[in-house]
Amino acid sequence: MQVSLGRFIKKSPQWAIAFAAILLVSFYWFVWAEERYVSRATVVLESPQVATPEFSLSSLMGSGAGNTSDLLLLREHLLSVDMLRLLDEQLGIREHYSEHGDFFAKLRDPNVPIEDLHEYYLRRVEVELDEYAGVLNIRVQGYTPEFAHDMASLLLEAGENHMNEMGHRLADEQVRFLERQMVRLEERFEETRAQLLEFQNEYGLVSPTATVESINQVVATLEGDLARLQAQRNALASFQSSQSAELRQVERNIAALRDQIVEQRDRLAQATGNSLNRVSAEYETLELQAQFAQETYSSALAALENTRLEAARQLKQVSVLQSPLMPEYPTEPNRLYNSSVFAIITIFLAFILSMIMMIVKDHRD
Repeated sequence: MQVSLGRFIKKSPQWAIAFAAILLVSFYWFVWAEERYVSRATVVLESPQVATPEFSLSSLMGSGAGNTSDLLLLREHLLSVDMLRLLDEQLGIREHYSEHGDFFAKLRDPNVPIEDLHEYYLRRVEVELDEYAGVLNIRVQGYTPEFAHDMASLLLEAGENHMNEMGHRLADEQVRFLERQMVRLEERFEETRAQLLEFQNEYGLVSPTATVESINQVVATLEGDLARLQAQRNALASFQSSQSAELRQVERNIAALRDQIVEQRDRLAQATGNSLNRVSAEYETLELQAQFAQETYSSALAALENTRLEAARQLKQVSVLQSPLMPEYPTEPNRLYNSSVFAIITIFLAFILSMIMMIVKDHRD
């Protein structure tokens, strides 16, 4: 038996090495490797619907893209160094993984740098995105069922807090900015209204523009009366003397109308003084400023309300579809699978090496 084994090793060393490796690895997986418990959880991110969204193809596509993006952000945070520090602080990851496990699977030094600990952490925590279902599948491996369950639960809690904080940070900054703008715009609005009221009280006019229009109507009426009296005068002059009482009365009426028209026109426009057209122009400028300030203030109020609603929509709730499982029996490592894969790869490599050795031997001959 020993002779046959020695002859086999001498004749086919590559196969001898391959079978020895398979035996050693199988011994490790089936005998030496320590069992690990796996806690699983499935979560999805949801936002409150504070308003009825418009139903359209673009809104549907945008909603799915945003949800996937949020899930990816949550995944990166769950696998980040910050999350690792939190888990180590609250659960003692270093102690657990260094005190349990076999030589090849355990954390050999509990005081390893954070970079090495993070690499080990990524081998024990898996977070996979299911794009079709829009969910995150979380798998946590621990050497005790209680530790695996506690670690998965803490991951969900910390992930939800992080998503809420991240979603609200930008919205809160926008709200604070708009509130500061609101104070300035409200002061500007009150200032323009006060200037408008002061201007009205100073000139005793509620609306100079309406007064100008009223005077224009009066002037038009006076000019109509003037034209009627001029026509009457011309008719009287055709058969009465210029000294007749009736003609002289018409002349006085015409002169009075002309004086009244000149007076009213002087109220509307003159080179100096506070004519109505100048007052009306200043009033319209103040009115436009007050109207602009009011519209700006109203727009800022609407923007502030929309931003507050958006802040509510930014709230991300981690809805648990599958709560963290309290494992009842270990499922890792997958001994048969790992041994079979290693054996297949090793036999394949040995076969390739045998082919190469045969080709080299043929060329030598």
